[in-house]
Amino acid sequence: MIGTKAAVRFAGAVLLTAVLTACNSGGADRNQNLEGFTPEQIFTRGEFELSENRSDDAAWYFSEVERLYPYSDWAKRALIMQAFSYHADENYEESRAAAQRYIDFYPTDEDAAYAQYLLALSYYDQIDEVGRDQGLTFQALQSLRTVIEVYPDSEYATSAVLKFDLAFDHLAGKEMEIGRYYLRQDHYTAAINRFRVVVEDFQTTSHTAEALYRLIEAYLSLGLVDEAQSAGAILGYNYQSSEWYDAGYKLLTSRGLKLKSRGNNWLSTIYRQTVKGQWL
Repeated sequence: MIGTKAAVRFAGAVLLTAVLTACNSGGADRNQNLEGFTPEQIFTRGEFELSENRSDDAAWYFSEVERLYPYSDWAKRALIMQAFSYHADENYEESRAAAQRYIDFYPTDEDAAYAQYLLALSYYDQIDEVGRDQGLTFQALQSLRTVIEVYPDSEYATSAVLKFDLAFDHLAGKEMEIGRYYLRQDHYTAAINRFRVVVEDFQTTSHTAEALYRLIEAYLSLGLVDEAQSAGAILGYNYQSSEWYDAGYKLLTSRGLKLKSRGNNWLSTIYRQTVKGQWL
């Protein structure tokens, strides 16, 4: 006859076996009553589902830990695993919700940085899916900035910086895409407005040299030679080794023009400020 403690351990082992036995059925039975299981047993099943690449089922088990044992340490662990599992399942909205709950409930916990990083990833990983609607890109930038500024010493900060730069570059790329479309349609003013945004607001991205060249094209098409030459002057000063400088040089000199800041326009102002250091 076994003792009381041994009996409890035996019963727990039987319950755990019952939980794991269902794994061979191909996923979670969400009608199963888990109230008789310990949080560790349910958490273990969630980990198993993850190992079987059934991340949606894993998220469900982790959510059950949180539901049945809301104030336990297991609930805290399960919540961050929910965020991870939903993200692995590309259920970004639920991943964000779980990550945000973790940040709200445990702002000083060691996994708070990871929760913030997952929240940022839930926006970042959708950037290529949103077409010309850049709302998610701005949200990704804001969330990545939070990782960088609030958790600068975390292991996720370096990755957040890299992704921030890529997302920032992506926004500039979208402005260029729309600007090129307007340029092809001979809507020069609309195109100039897009390229101007890149030059003024995204000057650290990889698209600035092309934006300056496209401004030369657009301004020459409108007969605004001072603006075209000023764009060429900035291009020649900052991007002389680029293909866009070569193209801009050929385009301007073929018309007897120079890459020289001329007149009193927004591009000549940028040239005076950034090249000559004349801020007033």
